Amino acid sequence: MPYLVDTLHHPDSAAAREALRPAHLAYLAAHMGLLLAAGAKLEDGGAVGAGSFYILAVEDRAMAEAFIAAEPYARGGLCATVTYTRWRKAIFNFARETPAQPSSLRETTA
Repeated sequence: MPYLVDTLHHPDSAAAREALRPAHLAYLAAHMGLLLAAGAKLEDGGAVGAGSFYILAVEDRAMAEAFIAAEPYARGGLCATVTYTRWRKAIFNFARETPAQPSSLRETTA
């Protein structure tokens, strides 16, 4: 089952983030097979990065941790916190997987 990894970068890390960005993007490109989704987290104004999130197709937490340990932003000390959470797809890529519905819902939608 995939892992969602949420990183929060240290405040005032914009210069380091910009310097590490080419290596970060190259790392992501080299590991595209593991990435179900990834993206920058931005402050409310939309111009300043605040961290990153990744949804990784890995077998276990150790693999998710190894991915982040080798990631250039993490190696460069940008991450103030990293949170690892097992993730199960419900809605993704504008498609919804239909979970089993309680019988009360089946009766009203039938």
